[in-house]
Amino acid sequence: MVAYLEFEKPIAELQARIAELRSTAHAGSLDIGSEVSKLEAKSDKLLRDTYSKLTPWQKTQVARHPERPHFKDYVAGFISDFMPLAGDRAFADDQAIIGGLGRLGDRRVVVIGHEKGDDTASRIRHNFGMAKPEGYRKAIRLMALADRFGLPVVSLVDTSGAFPGIQAEERGQAEAIARSTEACLALGVPMVAAIVGEGGSGGAIAVAAANKVLMFEHAVYSVISPEGCASILWRTGDKAAEAAEAMKVTAADLQRLGVVDRVVPEPMGGAHRDPAAAIAALGAAIGEELDKLAGKKPATIRAARRDKFLAIG
Repeated sequence: MVAYLEFEKPIAELQARIAELRSTAHAGSLDIGSEVSKLEAKSDKLLRDTYSKLTPWQKTQVARHPERPHFKDYVAGFISDFMPLAGDRAFADDQAIIGGLGRLGDRRVVVIGHEKGDDTASRIRHNFGMAKPEGYRKAIRLMALADRFGLPVVSLVDTSGAFPGIQAEERGQAEAIARSTEACLALGVPMVAAIVGEGGSGGAIAVAAANKVLMFEHAVYSVISPEGCASILWRTGDKAAEAAEAMKVTAADLQRLGVVDRVVPEPMGGAHRDPAAAIAALGAAIGEELDKLAGKKPATIRAARRDKFLAIG
């Protein structure tokens, strides 16, 4: 069963009615096929209509849906022979960022991404995808490895932001984020980043300063969460919807502004409704972008990346 969001209540009610009718039909000899078909058509139309006009705040809720695919799902879906590499060789292994070696089709790649977890235990283990300094230093180590062996880098971004706790600050959170961003920009190999859910603040850009930045249709990407922005501007999180509207957090807005290069369509109703289709679409899009970057010299790759980010704004 799909977990319905607040704005999906009318869809949930229709689906519940359909399930009730089917249950009644199984219990007796009533033929209610035509009624079920009508309700299913109505439900499908309502879903299409709802998702064709989502507000930025509604898209934020979809991007945060607990059943959206996570890093491990994307790796299982389009990365073969994945070999995770752990630790920053300085302090610890941060499970909020996972990375390693693998193959995307016939191409060897280094894959880095945020993992939020999909149940209570795994969310705690992965710190809800909020990385500490050792997570970004692990990403730096993996990017250096990719550069040394001439392997393209693929990063999958899904975080509300870097971990803001006192331990992270004590271990140099801001410096680690800055160094990771610098490592992205200095790469002499192609790098493709994809915003697959939330892309929050420096915690996202630290692994997303890529040659090509892709973004799922219902993902969001911003310098701060809508709630955080609202708490600063209006001293209350209740105005998060207004903040999301003003911040231009959606894929369409960000593509228009030149922040992202390509929007990857999601299955109707969001990636969580058909994870396999969403994963396949993203894998194909990343492969196409890497094909376009293949064979270019390191100096050309660095210059293109630099020009891309200097042109924003």
